[in-house]
Amino acid sequence: MDGVSVDPDVVDVVGIGADGWAGLPAHAREIVSAADVLLGSARQLDLVPEPAGRRVPWPSPLLPALPGLIAEHSGRSICVLASGDPMFYGIGATLVKLLGAQRVRVLAHPSSLSLACARMGWPVQDTAVVSLVGRPVELLHPAVQPGARVLVLSADGSTPAAVAALLAARGYGSSAMTVLSGLGGDERRIDARAADWDRPVTDALNVIAVDCRADPDAPHLPRTPGLPDEAFRHDGQLTKRDVRAVTLSRLAPTPGRLLWDVGAGAGSIAIEWMRSDPSCRAIAIEHREDRAANIAANATALGVPGIQVVTGAAPRALEGLEQPDAIFVGGGVTAPGVVDTCWDALRPGGRLVVNAVTMESEVLVAGWYGRSGGELTRIGVEHASPVGGFTGWRPAMRVTQWAVTKR
Repeated sequence: MDGVSVDPDVVDVVGIGADGWAGLPAHAREIVSAADVLLGSARQLDLVPEPAGRRVPWPSPLLPALPGLIAEHSGRSICVLASGDPMFYGIGATLVKLLGAQRVRVLAHPSSLSLACARMGWPVQDTAVVSLVGRPVELLHPAVQPGARVLVLSADGSTPAAVAALLAARGYGSSAMTVLSGLGGDERRIDARAADWDRPVTDALNVIAVDCRADPDAPHLPRTPGLPDEAFRHDGQLTKRDVRAVTLSRLAPTPGRLLWDVGAGAGSIAIEWMRSDPSCRAIAIEHREDRAANIAANATALGVPGIQVVTGAAPRALEGLEQPDAIFVGGGVTAPGVVDTCWDALRPGGRLVVNAVTMESEVLVAGWYGRSGGELTRIGVEHASPVGGFTGWRPAMRVTQWAVTKR
């Protein structure tokens, strides 16, 4: 077609909204019409009028088949249809990762985020987004904070009921929920409080806007390190709140980094590491099966169900794990080879933090400090408690902490 550059080495990705063909600009229509092969969901392909290139609906599951599908049509001009903005939780980002940015050309349509914020009157930059497409509803937990505005990308028509149930159970039943469906086309809107939600199923294509309002007795669970000890299921093997906050400050979580939590106990360090940013990952290594079960339960309850739990004793249980960017050793410090194995596995520039509570473990970390440097800190915490009719200070066990960056 005139004005359209067709390059068989480049995959065109065109965002299309609920308004279909009529909502596409002229240039996007030309690209779609000129393509030899059209890839997309059956719903998206039905939005394109005849004639057009060969129509190939996405297989299921899509991701494992995608490389072969692109290779199968090599040498032909390919156009991929996507919902809304292809780079917003969309196929565009997947194709860039697979093929490289130089082989993907994206024509974006207004995203569901932009359309939903426009309908709600919410500034996009002030709105958190959580995708539940193919993901557990518990991922919403870290975003549920007093006064927060959250947009939830639904998996299907049952997602609003699941979100309402989570909010009510969390103590946010007063939160205002708005379910927006058919954005950009035949739009529909449902408004209700989370505690009053009574629709088991809505339209399948929907976005949920949540104005978070905490009930008076709702627990406060911020993203900052140092959640209350009561937030975790544990048998006493827990890095306590004050020491945990100091430990995480020295581990210094940053987006996309992987942590090993060795001798994880209740998994509190790994869980708070992952809560710091949605892209942070953690592997919790714990030799007792009952504690490993607690870690999984705590991770789900606190919004990071993607944690990897390895049941086994270090150092053997560390064999074959993905190389970490940071390591915390909170249990089994004196087990032969644990600190050595962790040090060898750590990436250059990575952080290692070891907490010692016994004299034997103190001697071990002091030796490592003498050889490898870093920071050696003794942490003492005291809490006020009744002493007869008065109040006194009760000290917790002191923790000797070694923190070092591997050069």
